[in-house]
Amino acid sequence: MAEKSDPNSKLIAENRRARFDYHIEDDLEAGIMLFGSEVKSLRQGGSNIAESYASVENGELWLINGYIAPYVRAKTFGHEERRRRKLLVSKKELSRLWNATAREGMTIVPMKMYFNERGIVKIKLGVAKGKKLADKRQTEMKRDWDRQKARLLKQG
Repeated sequence: MAEKSDPNSKLIAENRRARFDYHIEDDLEAGIMLFGSEVKSLRQGGSNIAESYASVENGELWLINGYIAPYVRAKTFGHEERRRRKLLVSKKELSRLWNATAREGMTIVPMKMYFNERGIVKIKLGVAKGKKLADKRQTEMKRDWDRQKARLLKQG
């Protein structure tokens, strides 16, 4: 992603639970097909990808259950908030994703949605394996220990 000083590049939505719920094996950037009212709504900051996932169906990659708030000024030419949106990746990446989900039992999780340096909406996808409850507890204990260690080092 571009530097923070770039006015066009900005984070729209982030799935913060993705790293807690999944072991992220690999990640890639994909384009997303949107209507004009959806892009305008994203510029105002109305979106959520926390409950969404991506799926390979009929040789295409789809974002399912991603929320983009309705644009107030769109009136009759608006969009559905939770419609399926097509994600744009190369054929090579698509076949790699299909192999990961169909054969290896992996999940494609959206991690971030942002405007790139050219002002185009991009989505960062993670190819992941789900964590078990014990793994989640271990992650939480490590995070707590790191926080406590930083606090102790700061005091001493």
